[in-house]
Amino acid sequence: MMKKAKTNWTTKVVLAALLLVTSGCGSGSDGADHNEPAATDASAAEQKLEKISIMLDWYPNAVHSFLYAAQKNGYFEKQGLEVDIQMPADTNDALKLVAAGKIDLALSYQPQVLMARGENIPVKSIAAIVRHPLNHLMVPEGGTIKSPKDLVGKKVGYSSIPLYEAMMRTMIKEDGGNSQAVEMIDVGFSFIPAISTKKVDAIIGGFINHEQLLLAKEGHPMTAINPADYGVPDYYELVLVASDQGLSKKQAILAKFVAAMTEGQQFVSENTEQALSILFEHEDQTSPLDKEIETKSLAILLPLMDAGEQAFGYQDPASWTSVREWLLANELLPSTIKAEDAFSNL
Repeated sequence: MMKKAKTNWTTKVVLAALLLVTSGCGSGSDGADHNEPAATDASAAEQKLEKISIMLDWYPNAVHSFLYAAQKNGYFEKQGLEVDIQMPADTNDALKLVAAGKIDLALSYQPQVLMARGENIPVKSIAAIVRHPLNHLMVPEGGTIKSPKDLVGKKVGYSSIPLYEAMMRTMIKEDGGNSQAVEMIDVGFSFIPAISTKKVDAIIGGFINHEQLLLAKEGHPMTAINPADYGVPDYYELVLVASDQGLSKKQAILAKFVAAMTEGQQFVSENTEQALSILFEHEDQTSPLDKEIETKSLAILLPLMDAGEQAFGYQDPASWTSVREWLLANELLPSTIKAEDAFSNL
């Protein structure tokens, strides 16, 4: 009797369990149980994303559109990356933070990468973003200054950066003028009021995709003179920078980042209006964007970011050599710093 009772009880338990399992599998209305495996899969997918951080060179603007497009359109995620795009508190800090391992990547400038290495800051460029100078000598349109040598005896506003002073003096000398017979006036980053109020006769340090556009909009059209036309190397204005250590440890991850940003740049070049709409979603309230200015800025930038037959971001060793030699000639770099140590094509 006991054995028979035990058998009946066991049979009932098994049948009840089977009923529950069958009911659970067949029910589409039981959201919690039915969707639980999918949620687990999603969590697993999120865990697989490698986190990587990048610090901009300035507040978000048109030049950064490729990053935000890559983020919005899932190009980073497709490469298995979760990217944190940060704005700098101080534009001078980015390379130091990269070198210290506080952030993975930063946007900076080709000459600054070499100069940073000269100060024992172990950073390296892994991609050229803007392939030509944006920082031009600017003079009032229609004025008496037609070329750099016309600045002899004049005042030039700059932001007290030795690199900019060296650029200005190189341009004047190359043009046949006395490079020492010009007064350099430190105007900080107040380029627009300095030139619009005629405090100075020219400015260097302003960008053709920003200050020149703003000055024109405010009724002060400027003529921009390219430093590369007067003895300054045709340098990469904007580059993507990693640390030596980060590059050695995370080269595969950084290569994935470059692949995703390349796809982002392709999207921007083919969908400029949509790319700008994405950019405006990330507008910093302390530095509001002007749609007209950013539209014109992107039109200026895209040809200067195009590597032609090479992949987006490609770096020419000859460019690094010429910039190094110019920095050496202007006593801005120790002779021990080698061009080939300052960049790497992934």
